[in-house]
Amino acid sequence: MKSLALFIILFILWLLMSGHYTFLITSLGIASCLLCVFLAKRANLIDDEGLPVSFFPRIISYLLWLFKEIIISNYSTAKTIINGKIDPEIFTIKSSQKSEVGKVTYANSITLTPGTVATQIKDDIFEVHALNSDFGDDVRNGEMDKKVLWLEGKK
Repeated sequence: MKSLALFIILFILWLLMSGHYTFLITSLGIASCLLCVFLAKRANLIDDEGLPVSFFPRIISYLLWLFKEIIISNYSTAKTIINGKIDPEIFTIKSSQKSEVGKVTYANSITLTPGTVATQIKDDIFEVHALNSDFGDDVRNGEMDKKVLWLEGKK
């Protein structure tokens, strides 16, 4: 089942990026996607971490929320830098995610949001660098942690 999901994802991405839909080119695309799935299966790369199928139903909603947060943080970061009110801090937070994929998604979401960087993950404790305490408060309020937990399929 996961092999089929990987093939479908790869082929859809190939179709979107190719832009050529002749029989020969499409056949070569199918062959290359099949080869990639075969190699991934032989290398034991198709597992819950390599292809988190449980994320798929919720991923669009999460990405829309994350893009909104990135835009808001971009504005806040630019404003902070222009005003010169930079007071960096490093703090730790506890994550609620149970899977490695969930923890990595949470750390990447923190880092993608301007003004904050996840610098270290040790068990369930994340070390975060923030440009100032306002950005730190945004991470500490736990909204992103809850969103990633929801994305993971847990409440």
